[in-house]
Amino acid sequence: MQNDQFYSIIEPTMQTVKLAIVEDTRSVRRNLEEFFHRQEEVTDIWSAGSMEEFFEQIKTEVQPDVILCDIGLPGMNGIEGIKKIKSLFPQIDVIMLTIFNDSDRIFKSLCAGATGYALKGTPLQEIMKAVLEIKAGGSYMSPSIARKVIEYFAPSRNSRQDPLSPKEKQIVRALTDGLSYKLIADRLTISIGTVRTHIKNIYRKLHVNSKTEVINKVIKGEI
Repeated sequence: MQNDQFYSIIEPTMQTVKLAIVEDTRSVRRNLEEFFHRQEEVTDIWSAGSMEEFFEQIKTEVQPDVILCDIGLPGMNGIEGIKKIKSLFPQIDVIMLTIFNDSDRIFKSLCAGATGYALKGTPLQEIMKAVLEIKAGGSYMSPSIARKVIEYFAPSRNSRQDPLSPKEKQIVRALTDGLSYKLIADRLTISIGTVRTHIKNIYRKLHVNSKTEVINKVIKGEI
């Protein structure tokens, strides 16, 4: 008996997104509108020049999936707008699209609930990718913004590896050699008072309270 084979060919479903644009500069807003109207993935577009205007527009059963939002808006600014959006429509994602790249506004935006942060001047195709990435559950930041975030949360390499100054390291070595404060002062040609000041700083930097704890860190290879 001949076995019949059934082949099912299913076209992948195109991801679609409902998009809102909140931008007070008319030329920028129109440029974004025209671009996104040409994207087949974008099924609906809201466009507003202020947060107040935007909230008037979405008093319907249908809301956008993603909002592109400026920060420097007249009336309610973009950061305050995010807070209100997330309180009323927590399912909506917000991408800040702005000229501002200072750490203060970046972190205020992220803390307010922004899912992405892009700088104006980012190619429109890249912004489209960001919109689809966020609609799919991801996030997006312009490379320079991502670097600022990483640098903010990651201590510098030197601060992690070398918390002690060269002089403080000399004193730690002297402590592990069993020298008294006077002998350390003689070895390094400094006063006993200076030795005590350095040791206080060493304790503070290493988060310890005694010479024994310092020596234990040396033994464990932590210094």
